[in-house]
Amino acid sequence: MQWDIFCRVIDNHGDLGVCWRLASQLAALGERVRLWIDDATALNWMAPAGCDGVSVIDWLDPAAVHKAAAAPPPDVLIEAFGCDPAPELIARFAEPPTAGAPARAWINLEYLSAEPYVERLHGLPSPVFKGPGAGLTKRFFYPGFTPGTGGLLREPGLLERRAHFDRAQWLAAHEVPWREGERLVSLFCYEPPALAPLLEQLAAGTEPTRLLVTSGRAAHAVTAFFSSPKHPPGRSPQGFGALSISYLPYLTQPDFDHLLWACDLNFVRGEDSLVRALWAGAPLVWQIYPQDDDAHHVKLGAWLDWLGAPPSLRQFHHAWNGFADSTLPSLETEGPWRETVQAAREKLGRQEDLVTQLRHLVAGKS
Repeated sequence: MQWDIFCRVIDNHGDLGVCWRLASQLAALGERVRLWIDDATALNWMAPAGCDGVSVIDWLDPAAVHKAAAAPPPDVLIEAFGCDPAPELIARFAEPPTAGAPARAWINLEYLSAEPYVERLHGLPSPVFKGPGAGLTKRFFYPGFTPGTGGLLREPGLLERRAHFDRAQWLAAHEVPWREGERLVSLFCYEPPALAPLLEQLAAGTEPTRLLVTSGRAAHAVTAFFSSPKHPPGRSPQGFGALSISYLPYLTQPDFDHLLWACDLNFVRGEDSLVRALWAGAPLVWQIYPQDDDAHHVKLGAWLDWLGAPPSLRQFHHAWNGFADSTLPSLETEGPWRETVQAAREKLGRQEDLVTQLRHLVAGKS
């Protein structure tokens, strides 16, 4: 079948990251995929080799839109995160299929959440009453953490590859100056309010820690800490006290997974990296995408409830995400934090993955 996935880049890489993983997994199963994107720049480092079976199309190119509007419509149209595909393409998709051809499917791929409404709305029809798609019906598809949702992206063999991963070999290949006995922590974040207390805590610890800082906003936040006029003199951006810091280049999606597999604790942000950190199985701290009305606090609480987070991990998340009444507790890389994430991974591994469920929905099997 032909699948068209539409994605708009807002201000980070998460939407594109999710859509690229989805497109790649569909292509690996023999589907033909066109990924429509308004800014594909991040694919230069996220997926520089591309993927057989996936065509990337510039959504802002009128010639590309015109060409697609004159070609046969896709069998499946995925509107990722409410992005409103071009009207010309919706009009082409809305044309009646030829006799004997299967009905086309229009899917609204929604954001990931652990809130209760996800199970209520997942799979429900959404009739279209106006515009070029009037008369058609979309179906809501909600990723989620429970069997009553659309599940999470998980390519075949992922957990087996994770189990056979060689940390020392990967670190050496990427010239990370790690030594045995040094705790490894990855940092992929926005600008968390508790970043300074975290760096101070790691530096004052009795255990040597190497912080692996990802490119972009995380690296900018760390360097801003060291350039602040309030910062005590004599400290280096390469670390101080028990803390050593390494700054990473932009990583491909497979290497980002490997980073998470290599570390004893992962700080992640947004949607795609949260899912990948869960599959990694190491303790994790999630910085949820902030919203002006603090609606993200409810979303974070729902996820912590699903996770069964112990009190210290819940408090750490509250402080990391800027809850006014929280201070940063000591982080943990063993004990309840690790046990909680590994139990969650085991539970998720027994559920059908997102692509399997999506194909079942399109085929009318669910």
